[in-house]
Amino acid sequence: MNPFQYVRATKARAAIDARAADANAQFIAGGTNLLDLMKRGVMTPQRLIDINRLPFDRIERQGTGLRIGALALNSTTAEDRQVLERAPLLAQALNAGASAQLRNMATVGGNMLQRTRCPYFYDTALPCNKREPGSGCGALEGINRMHALFGFSDKCIAVHPSDMSVALAALDATVLVSGPKGERRLAFGDLHRLPGDTPERDTNLEPGELITAVEVPDSAFTRHVHYLKVRERASYAFALVSVAAALSLDGTTIKDARLALGGVAHKPWRLLDAEKSLIGKPATEAAFQEAARVAMQGAKAFKHNQYKLKLAPNAIVQALKNAASAA
Repeated sequence: MNPFQYVRATKARAAIDARAADANAQFIAGGTNLLDLMKRGVMTPQRLIDINRLPFDRIERQGTGLRIGALALNSTTAEDRQVLERAPLLAQALNAGASAQLRNMATVGGNMLQRTRCPYFYDTALPCNKREPGSGCGALEGINRMHALFGFSDKCIAVHPSDMSVALAALDATVLVSGPKGERRLAFGDLHRLPGDTPERDTNLEPGELITAVEVPDSAFTRHVHYLKVRERASYAFALVSVAAALSLDGTTIKDARLALGGVAHKPWRLLDAEKSLIGKPATEAAFQEAARVAMQGAKAFKHNQYKLKLAPNAIVQALKNAASAA
């Protein structure tokens, strides 16, 4: 690991100013992803700014939704009574992530900002435009079984690893950000970027900006929800495909629906057209099959991830069936 300076911030403005003034600095909270990247030489910050003493760990009801501080732990958030009552889909997604030990360290803000687990990104001996712009994408012609079906470019076909972010995308969350230019709000769907020609940029955050909280609006999606994660082992594995599914039912008729996929794109992949296809339909397997068909329009696989073209729609159908039958 490269040498680095360590400073502990006690005020948000001091942390933001320190980060904005040094392009080689990084914020650190739980460090469950950043420290791994530093050990492997993938990221080499010269200064770490510890933000754990900032007052951003509260989970509280505000206005017409929940406000979850960026420093709230994943485990604390998943077990919070208000989250379980008002956003159970989020709790399910959080509990699907990593291991219990990591959830006890990882923060909500850090979870949003974790970086891809593409092996070409992690191995500094291999080409990766995300790690070293202009070096090429080794996954394009390499081993790409974990890689994207949607939204990729010829510069990068990596996928975003967060389970929590898939649920937040489905729930129309809003991210609160503070930076050198003041505070602003981002729709969750606008936080992460598609790779395009700049795959080294994961998000639309500006230099020095710090996520302070995420807001989850009240909704009817408090009962018929399910987060389905398909992975190679039962724990501590990233999704091959995941589905955040939520239904609002009037009897057996679908009044509203939310769907998002994980493991298939550079960002959580919201399925707006598939959601629309469900509204007004009976909650039947036929309706779910049609939604899955709509969801997969435009999907394209590579040599080693062809299986996802079958796995993803099957997972959508199963997640919707589980959500519809949830008590």
